[in-house]
Amino acid sequence: MSDQRAFNKDVLNLDCEKETARITNKLRELLKQELKRRGFVVAISGGIDSSVTATLCVRAVGKERVFTLQMPEKHSASETAALSSTLAAHLGTETMLTNISSILESVGFYEKYDAAVRSIIPEYGKGWKSKIVRPDIVRQDTISFYSVVAQSPLGDIIKERLPLKAYLEILAATNFKQRIRKMLEYYHADRLNYATTGTPNRLEYDQGFFVKLGDGAGDVKPIAHLYKTQVFQLAEYLEIPDAIRNRPPTTDTYSLEQSQDEFYFALPYDKMDLCLWAKNNHISEEETTSATGLTVAQVQRVFHDIDQKRATTRYLHLPSLLIENVFHR
Repeated sequence: MSDQRAFNKDVLNLDCEKETARITNKLRELLKQELKRRGFVVAISGGIDSSVTATLCVRAVGKERVFTLQMPEKHSASETAALSSTLAAHLGTETMLTNISSILESVGFYEKYDAAVRSIIPEYGKGWKSKIVRPDIVRQDTISFYSVVAQSPLGDIIKERLPLKAYLEILAATNFKQRIRKMLEYYHADRLNYATTGTPNRLEYDQGFFVKLGDGAGDVKPIAHLYKTQVFQLAEYLEIPDAIRNRPPTTDTYSLEQSQDEFYFALPYDKMDLCLWAKNNHISEEETTSATGLTVAQVQRVFHDIDQKRATTRYLHLPSLLIENVFHR
Protein backbone atom coordinates (compact mmCIF):
# COMPACT_ATOMS: atom_id res chain seq x y z
CA MET A 1 0.00 0.00 0.00
CA SER A 2 1.60 3.21 -1.09
CA ASP A 3 -0.77 5.67 0.62
CA GLN A 4 -0.35 5.37 4.37
CA ARG A 5 -3.46 7.45 4.96
CA ALA A 6 -5.52 4.63 3.43
CA PHE A 7 -4.81 2.40 6.41
CA ASN A 8 -6.35 3.62 9.63
CA LYS A 9 -9.04 2.57 12.07
CA ASP A 10 -11.71 3.39 9.48
CA VAL A 11 -10.90 0.15 7.61
CA LEU A 12 -12.95 -1.63 10.27
CA ASN A 13 -16.03 0.54 9.79
CA LEU A 14 -19.08 -1.60 9.16
CA ASP A 15 -22.34 -0.95 7.35
CA CYS A 16 -24.32 -2.31 10.28
CA GLU A 17 -27.71 -2.37 8.59
CA LYS A 18 -26.37 -4.30 5.61
CA GLU A 19 -24.31 -6.68 7.78
CA THR A 20 -27.23 -7.42 10.09
CA ALA A 21 -29.39 -8.31 7.10
CA ARG A 22 -26.64 -10.49 5.64
CA ILE A 23 -26.08 -12.42 8.87
CA THR A 24 -29.74 -12.90 9.73
CA ASN A 25 -30.59 -14.05 6.19
CA LYS A 26 -27.74 -16.55 6.33
CA LEU A 27 -28.81 -17.80 9.77
CA ARG A 28 -32.31 -18.52 8.48
CA GLU A 29 -30.88 -20.27 5.43
CA LEU A 30 -28.48 -22.42 7.46
CA LEU A 31 -31.12 -23.32 10.02
CA LYS A 32 -33.55 -24.52 7.36
CA GLN A 33 -31.31 -26.04 4.70
CA GLU A 34 -28.22 -27.31 6.55
CA LEU A 35 -28.97 -27.69 10.25
CA LYS A 36 -32.68 -28.56 9.89
CA ARG A 37 -33.49 -27.26 13.36
CA ARG A 38 -36.28 -25.06 14.71
CA GLY A 39 -34.31 -22.34 16.48
CA PHE A 40 -31.14 -21.41 18.36
CA VAL A 41 -29.69 -21.88 21.82
CA VAL A 42 -27.31 -19.11 22.89
CA ALA A 43 -25.24 -19.18 26.07
CA ILE A 44 -25.12 -15.58 27.31
CA SER A 45 -22.55 -14.23 29.75
CA GLY A 46 -23.33 -10.53 29.82
CA GLY A 47 -20.42 -9.99 27.43
CA ILE A 48 -20.57 -8.22 24.11
CA ASP A 49 -20.03 -11.25 21.84
CA SER A 50 -22.75 -13.50 23.24
CA SER A 51 -25.10 -10.50 23.46
CA VAL A 52 -24.65 -9.65 19.79
CA THR A 53 -24.98 -13.32 18.82
CA ALA A 54 -28.23 -13.71 20.76
CA THR A 55 -29.64 -10.50 19.32
CA LEU A 56 -28.81 -11.55 15.75
CA CYS A 57 -30.51 -14.90 16.33
CA VAL A 58 -33.63 -13.13 17.62
CA ARG A 59 -33.57 -10.84 14.57
CA ALA A 60 -33.27 -13.93 12.36
CA VAL A 61 -36.01 -16.19 13.74
CA GLY A 62 -37.85 -14.28 16.46
CA LYS A 63 -37.61 -14.34 20.25
CA GLU A 64 -39.95 -17.36 20.49
CA ARG A 65 -37.36 -19.56 18.75
CA VAL A 66 -34.27 -18.48 20.70
CA PHE A 67 -33.45 -20.01 24.08
CA THR A 68 -30.85 -18.19 26.16
CA LEU A 69 -28.85 -19.96 28.83
CA GLN A 70 -27.07 -18.25 31.74
CA MET A 71 -24.36 -20.31 33.44
CA PRO A 72 -22.34 -18.41 36.05
CA GLU A 73 -20.23 -20.07 38.75
CA LYS A 74 -18.58 -18.89 41.94
CA HIS A 75 -15.52 -17.45 40.14
CA SER A 76 -17.69 -15.41 37.75
CA ALA A 77 -17.68 -11.65 38.07
CA SER A 78 -20.37 -10.29 40.37
CA GLU A 79 -22.13 -8.52 37.49
CA THR A 80 -22.22 -11.52 35.12
CA ALA A 81 -25.61 -12.93 36.14
CA ALA A 82 -27.21 -9.49 36.36
CA LEU A 83 -26.02 -8.46 32.89
CA SER A 84 -27.04 -11.73 31.23
CA SER A 85 -30.48 -11.45 32.87
CA THR A 86 -30.72 -7.87 31.60
CA LEU A 87 -30.05 -9.07 28.06
CA ALA A 88 -32.59 -11.90 28.25
CA ALA A 89 -35.23 -9.48 29.51
CA HIS A 90 -34.29 -6.96 26.83
CA LEU A 91 -34.66 -9.58 24.08
CA GLY A 92 -37.73 -11.24 25.59
CA THR A 93 -36.35 -14.75 25.11
CA GLU A 94 -37.10 -17.76 27.23
CA THR A 95 -34.08 -18.10 29.49
CA MET A 96 -32.70 -20.34 32.20
CA LEU A 97 -30.13 -19.47 34.85
CA THR A 98 -28.08 -22.48 35.95
CA ASN A 99 -25.25 -21.96 38.40
CA ILE A 100 -22.67 -24.57 37.40
CA SER A 101 -20.60 -24.40 40.61
CA SER A 102 -21.99 -27.70 41.92
CA ILE A 103 -21.18 -29.46 38.63
CA LEU A 104 -17.64 -28.05 38.75
CA GLU A 105 -17.32 -29.27 42.34
CA SER A 106 -18.48 -32.75 41.34
CA VAL A 107 -15.68 -33.08 38.75
CA GLY A 108 -13.13 -31.66 41.17
CA PHE A 109 -12.46 -28.42 39.33
CA TYR A 110 -11.95 -26.15 42.35
CA GLU A 111 -9.80 -28.76 44.09
CA LYS A 112 -7.65 -29.33 41.01
CA TYR A 113 -7.29 -25.62 40.30
CA ASP A 114 -6.34 -24.74 43.88
CA ALA A 115 -3.82 -27.58 44.03
CA ALA A 116 -2.13 -26.33 40.86
CA VAL A 117 -1.84 -22.79 42.23
CA ARG A 118 -0.74 -24.09 45.62
CA SER A 119 2.15 -25.95 43.97
CA ILE A 120 3.58 -22.49 43.19
CA ILE A 121 2.18 -20.45 46.08
CA PRO A 122 1.94 -22.84 49.09
CA GLU A 123 -0.12 -20.45 51.23
CA TYR A 124 -2.90 -20.23 48.63
CA GLY A 125 -6.18 -21.39 50.15
CA LYS A 126 -9.68 -20.46 51.24
CA GLY A 127 -10.58 -16.84 50.59
CA TRP A 128 -7.75 -16.29 48.11
CA LYS A 129 -8.29 -15.19 44.51
CA SER A 130 -6.04 -15.68 41.51
CA LYS A 131 -5.49 -15.37 37.78
CA ILE A 132 -2.75 -16.10 35.28
CA VAL A 133 -1.10 -13.36 33.22
CA ARG A 134 1.34 -13.17 30.33
CA PRO A 135 4.26 -10.73 30.00
CA ASP A 136 3.82 -7.54 28.02
CA ILE A 137 5.51 -8.51 24.76
CA VAL A 138 4.83 -5.08 23.27
CA ARG A 139 6.89 -3.26 25.88
CA GLN A 140 9.65 -5.82 26.05
CA ASP A 141 10.99 -8.45 23.70
CA THR A 142 10.96 -11.42 26.00
CA ILE A 143 10.08 -15.10 26.07
CA SER A 144 6.37 -15.43 26.86
CA PHE A 145 6.34 -17.07 30.29
CA TYR A 146 3.07 -16.94 32.16
CA SER A 147 2.80 -16.02 35.81
CA VAL A 148 0.17 -16.67 38.46
CA VAL A 149 -1.06 -13.69 40.44
CA ALA A 150 -2.75 -14.43 43.78
CA GLN A 151 -4.47 -12.14 46.24
CA SER A 152 -4.81 -13.07 49.89
CA PRO A 153 -7.98 -12.38 51.91
CA LEU A 154 -6.11 -9.38 53.37
CA GLY A 155 -5.41 -7.98 49.90
CA ASP A 156 -1.73 -8.91 49.67
CA ILE A 157 -0.58 -9.71 46.11
CA ILE A 158 1.88 -12.48 45.23
CA LYS A 159 3.12 -13.04 41.68
CA GLU A 160 5.16 -16.10 40.69
CA ARG A 161 6.30 -17.44 37.32
CA LEU A 162 4.37 -20.53 36.24
CA PRO A 163 6.35 -23.63 35.30
CA LEU A 164 4.88 -25.59 32.40
CA LYS A 165 3.36 -28.37 34.54
CA ALA A 166 1.36 -26.00 36.75
CA TYR A 167 0.37 -23.84 33.76
CA LEU A 168 -1.06 -26.84 31.90
CA GLU A 169 -2.85 -28.09 35.02
CA ILE A 170 -4.51 -24.69 35.51
CA LEU A 171 -5.61 -24.53 31.86
CA ALA A 172 -6.89 -28.11 31.91
CA ALA A 173 -8.92 -27.37 35.03
CA THR A 174 -10.43 -24.09 33.80
CA ASN A 175 -11.41 -25.77 30.52
CA PHE A 176 -13.98 -27.71 32.56
CA LYS A 177 -16.03 -24.52 32.70
CA GLN A 178 -16.44 -24.06 28.97
CA ARG A 179 -17.01 -27.76 28.31
CA ILE A 180 -19.66 -28.09 31.00
CA ARG A 181 -21.46 -25.04 29.68
CA LYS A 182 -21.43 -26.45 26.16
CA MET A 183 -22.70 -29.81 27.45
CA LEU A 184 -25.71 -28.05 28.99
CA GLU A 185 -26.17 -25.99 25.84
CA TYR A 186 -26.41 -29.16 23.75
CA TYR A 187 -28.86 -30.68 26.23
CA HIS A 188 -31.27 -27.81 25.70
CA ALA A 189 -30.65 -27.82 21.95
CA ASP A 190 -31.50 -31.53 21.80
CA ARG A 191 -34.70 -31.23 23.82
CA LEU A 192 -35.90 -28.23 21.79
CA ASN A 193 -34.62 -29.44 18.40
CA TYR A 194 -32.57 -26.24 18.20
CA ALA A 195 -29.07 -25.53 16.90
CA THR A 196 -26.25 -24.46 19.19
CA THR A 197 -24.27 -21.29 18.61
CA GLY A 198 -20.63 -20.39 19.06
CA THR A 199 -19.87 -16.79 20.02
CA PRO A 200 -16.20 -16.10 19.14
CA ASN A 201 -15.39 -12.97 17.18
CA ARG A 202 -12.75 -13.01 14.44
CA LEU A 203 -9.89 -12.07 16.75
CA GLU A 204 -10.70 -14.93 19.13
CA TYR A 205 -11.42 -17.41 16.35
CA ASP A 206 -8.27 -16.60 14.36
CA GLN A 207 -5.99 -16.63 17.40
CA GLY A 208 -7.41 -19.74 19.05
CA PHE A 209 -8.86 -18.00 22.08
CA PHE A 210 -11.42 -20.69 22.81
CA VAL A 211 -11.67 -24.17 24.29
CA LYS A 212 -11.98 -27.09 21.91
CA LEU A 213 -15.35 -28.80 22.41
CA GLY A 214 -16.17 -26.00 24.84
CA ASP A 215 -16.92 -22.44 23.82
CA GLY A 216 -15.21 -23.28 20.52
CA ALA A 217 -18.03 -25.69 19.64
CA GLY A 218 -21.29 -24.71 17.98
CA ASP A 219 -23.45 -25.61 15.02
CA VAL A 220 -23.09 -22.07 13.73
CA LYS A 221 -20.81 -19.16 14.65
CA PRO A 222 -22.57 -15.98 13.53
CA ILE A 223 -19.84 -13.42 14.30
CA ALA A 224 -16.60 -15.36 13.71
CA HIS A 225 -15.92 -13.25 10.61
CA LEU A 226 -16.24 -9.93 12.48
CA TYR A 227 -13.42 -8.12 14.24
CA LYS A 228 -14.15 -7.24 17.86
CA THR A 229 -14.31 -3.56 16.90
CA GLN A 230 -17.07 -4.42 14.44
CA VAL A 231 -18.93 -6.44 17.06
CA PHE A 232 -19.07 -3.31 19.22
CA GLN A 233 -20.39 -1.35 16.22
CA LEU A 234 -23.14 -3.92 15.70
CA ALA A 235 -23.95 -3.86 19.41
CA GLU A 236 -24.69 -0.14 19.19
CA TYR A 237 -26.75 -0.56 16.03
CA LEU A 238 -28.71 -3.44 17.60
CA GLU A 239 -29.38 -1.29 20.69
CA ILE A 240 -27.89 -3.72 23.15
CA PRO A 241 -28.14 -2.28 26.70
CA ASP A 242 -25.47 0.28 27.59
CA ALA A 243 -24.34 -1.66 30.67
CA ILE A 244 -23.25 -4.52 28.40
CA ARG A 245 -21.72 -2.33 25.69
CA ASN A 246 -19.71 -0.38 28.26
CA ARG A 247 -18.35 -3.47 30.01
CA PRO A 248 -14.61 -3.97 29.32
CA PRO A 249 -13.82 -7.28 27.58
CA THR A 250 -12.91 -9.91 30.17
CA THR A 251 -12.21 -13.63 30.26
CA ASP A 252 -14.59 -14.04 33.24
CA THR A 253 -12.78 -17.28 34.00
CA TYR A 254 -10.56 -16.55 36.99
CA SER A 255 -11.54 -15.37 40.46
CA LEU A 256 -9.38 -12.24 40.12
CA GLU A 257 -10.58 -9.70 37.55
CA GLN A 258 -8.70 -10.20 34.30
CA SER A 259 -8.69 -8.46 30.92
CA GLN A 260 -8.30 -10.44 27.70
CA ASP A 261 -5.06 -8.72 26.71
CA GLU A 262 -3.64 -9.40 30.17
CA PHE A 263 -4.24 -13.12 29.68
CA TYR A 264 -3.95 -13.79 25.95
CA PHE A 265 -3.68 -10.97 23.44
CA ALA A 266 -0.67 -8.72 22.97
CA LEU A 267 -2.79 -5.54 22.87
CA PRO A 268 -6.24 -4.20 23.75
CA TYR A 269 -8.79 -5.37 21.18
CA ASP A 270 -8.98 -2.12 19.18
CA LYS A 271 -5.25 -2.10 18.36
CA MET A 272 -5.13 -5.88 18.11
CA ASP A 273 -7.90 -5.77 15.48
CA LEU A 274 -5.93 -3.26 13.41
CA CYS A 275 -2.78 -5.39 13.59
CA LEU A 276 -4.70 -8.51 12.61
CA TRP A 277 -6.38 -6.65 9.72
CA ALA A 278 -2.98 -5.39 8.60
CA LYS A 279 -1.55 -8.89 8.79
CA ASN A 280 -4.47 -10.34 6.84
CA ASN A 281 -4.23 -7.65 4.16
CA HIS A 282 -0.44 -7.69 3.74
CA ILE A 283 0.10 -4.22 5.17
CA SER A 284 3.74 -3.52 5.97
CA GLU A 285 5.00 -3.12 9.51
CA GLU A 286 5.93 0.48 8.76
CA GLU A 287 2.44 1.34 7.51
CA THR A 288 0.85 -0.39 10.49
CA THR A 289 2.59 1.97 12.90
CA SER A 290 0.65 4.98 11.62
CA ALA A 291 -2.72 3.39 12.42
CA THR A 292 -1.79 1.83 15.76
CA GLY A 293 0.68 4.27 17.29
CA LEU A 294 3.14 1.41 17.84
CA THR A 295 6.78 1.40 16.86
CA VAL A 296 8.02 -0.82 14.05
CA ALA A 297 9.69 -3.11 16.59
CA GLN A 298 6.43 -3.43 18.52
CA VAL A 299 4.45 -4.20 15.38
CA GLN A 300 7.01 -6.86 14.50
CA ARG A 301 6.51 -8.50 17.89
CA VAL A 302 2.72 -8.42 17.51
CA PHE A 303 2.90 -9.89 13.99
CA HIS A 304 5.17 -12.63 15.31
CA ASP A 305 2.74 -13.33 18.13
CA ILE A 306 -0.14 -13.62 15.63
CA ASP A 307 1.82 -16.16 13.57
CA GLN A 308 2.86 -18.08 16.67
CA LYS A 309 -0.70 -18.34 17.99
CA ARG A 310 -1.97 -19.48 14.60
CA ALA A 311 0.62 -22.25 14.60
CA THR A 312 0.21 -23.39 18.19
CA THR A 313 -3.61 -23.32 18.18
CA ARG A 314 -4.12 -24.96 14.78
CA TYR A 315 -5.06 -28.13 16.66
CA LEU A 316 -8.12 -26.36 18.06
CA HIS A 317 -9.52 -25.81 14.57
CA LEU A 318 -8.96 -29.37 13.36
CA PRO A 319 -11.90 -31.82 13.21
CA SER A 320 -11.45 -35.38 14.41
CA LEU A 321 -8.89 -36.94 12.09
CA LEU A 322 -9.46 -40.20 10.22
CA ILE A 323 -6.95 -42.69 8.94
CA GLU A 324 -8.80 -42.78 5.63
CA ASN A 325 -11.91 -41.24 4.12
CA VAL A 326 -15.05 -43.01 5.33
CA PHE A 327 -17.68 -41.35 3.16
CA HIS A 328 -17.31 -41.63 -0.64
CA ARG A 329 -19.57 -39.19 -2.37
